[in-house]
Amino acid sequence: MMDDDVIEQGMHGIEAVAHFLERKRAAYELIEHPDTFAAVDEARAAGSAPARMAKTVLLHDHGGFRAAIIPASELLDLHKARVLLGASGHLRLASEDEIEREFPAFDAGALPPFSALLGTPEILDPRLLAYHNILCSGGDHRHTLKISPREIERL
Repeated sequence: MMDDDVIEQGMHGIEAVAHFLERKRAAYELIEHPDTFAAVDEARAAGSAPARMAKTVLLHDHGGFRAAIIPASELLDLHKARVLLGASGHLRLASEDEIEREFPAFDAGALPPFSALLGTPEILDPRLLAYHNILCSGGDHRHTLKISPREIERL
């Protein structure tokens, strides 16, 4: 599912994400913190408000996987996601088992918000574009990226 050209064999988490961002010449800052398992907690650990933290919500239907990038302070409107992604009525949240199986380079619950890296269609909540920089997961539970939402949009 992921772009094997971008993720080299054996890369995991932040190593895979940093490699991808460097190849794409993206500007970002890396923040290391104790393990967190919720986007709201990750925002706090990185010293930011949850509204400035982007969480990647992975979805699945008969057409495959899709991603929605939304503020950590918000809940996903599945109906709106179906419309924006052109998905079927079968679109649902992906299970943790599906995430672990299909995206083994990343910790479940810590997917980075880069469709080219994940190999999925993606929508980005426009509220995130109001900020100069936002935070997002670095692919594992110990690393957060500070990045422009325009970079996410570009990638």
